Amino acid sequence: MPWKEIRPMDQKILFIADYLRGNYTFKDLCMMYGISRKTGYKWVNRYTELGADGLREKSRKPHNSPLRISYVIRKEIIRLRQVHRRGRTPPGSKKIRVLLGQEHPGWELPSETSIYNILKKEGLVKPQKQRRRVAPAQQPFSPVHGPNDVWSTDFKGQFKTKDGTWCYPLTVMDHKSRFLLECNGFDGTKFEPTKAAFEYLFREYGLPWRIRTDNGVPFASIAAGGLSRLSMWWVRLGIMPERIEPGKPQQNGRHERMHRTLKDATAIPPADTMIQQQKLFDSFRHEYNHERPHESLEQKTPASQYQASSRAMPEKLPELVYPGYFKTALVHHNGVIHHQGHRVYVSGLLRKERIGLEEIADGVWQVYYGPLQLGRFNMRAAKTSRNDYLKINV
Repeated sequence: MPWKEIRPMDQKILFIADYLRGNYTFKDLCMMYGISRKTGYKWVNRYTELGADGLREKSRKPHNSPLRISYVIRKEIIRLRQVHRRGRTPPGSKKIRVLLGQEHPGWELPSETSIYNILKKEGLVKPQKQRRRVAPAQQPFSPVHGPNDVWSTDFKGQFKTKDGTWCYPLTVMDHKSRFLLECNGFDGTKFEPTKAAFEYLFREYGLPWRIRTDNGVPFASIAAGGLSRLSMWWVRLGIMPERIEPGKPQQNGRHERMHRTLKDATAIPPADTMIQQQKLFDSFRHEYNHERPHESLEQKTPASQYQASSRAMPEKLPELVYPGYFKTALVHHNGVIHHQGHRVYVSGLLRKERIGLEEIADGVWQVYYGPLQLGRFNMRAAKTSRNDYLKINV
């Protein structure tokens, strides 16, 4: 007896009628009607006590609502939101709750969430736009066996020197040996100075196989695959970017611990000027690498465990190479490639770059920039689209 073909009230009446006839065991009767025995007994008890009226659905609304916010309080919340000085940002739910407590100390204050819901219902707040986040990195990380398998890097703990100059310490460390390759103060996290710093390191120490970072600039962006101009350059050099998951600094725990030591030694308190601050960084780097033994290295120094990479920095940026069974496509200036008569948007960041396409199922193509997966698109979706435009799904 299918539930969907009859109304709930009719279902209950038919159940009670069959129950009173006694032609079925209670277990079989409940199975016929697709209900549990607990529900069946509840219907029987209601019918026994109240008759057919006991089978009607009862309202789940409470008889009284002690948590309901009174009209007076709601009115005051709206007033506090609307009354603010011209040109000033209107108070949010947190500040309104404070103002309510100050102006009406005897009132029982609603929660910040309740205040927000009232403002939202009155159209006095606009829902925040969803922040576009960096695409998830490829996990898990590959194992580390020796020096230059992985370098870790970060701009960490920006602060001001005593003359008011902002200092952003760029640090680069070899994961295996803990050798601190770079500790340099910058005035920001711009691409060009960061690239120049890494170019110096690559010429001095050779190329690592992978570089591990967080998801901030200039290491990552909201482009496909989380690529940035800096990580694209790394890929062209044969270096695989690794990014930790948001909110999980423990995935780069060695680097985090080094930063705490760096901060204690050089920035509490900070130096008077950036030049003096850099001298502190240089002194710390020398001591950290050559004088300070590390327990994780069996009380040896990082310098004694590190050796430069055998992969030299090339004079000319290599072209990306893809497997022979891949299709390749050139990304146009608008971030679009042409594939089988259709336009597919990949990323404006990749304009003039050549990407690889691998068919992984019928009409489903995986998109690569070098070894890095960017996303995929489905050509079958183009058949149901009104135009020839597709986007890759990350």
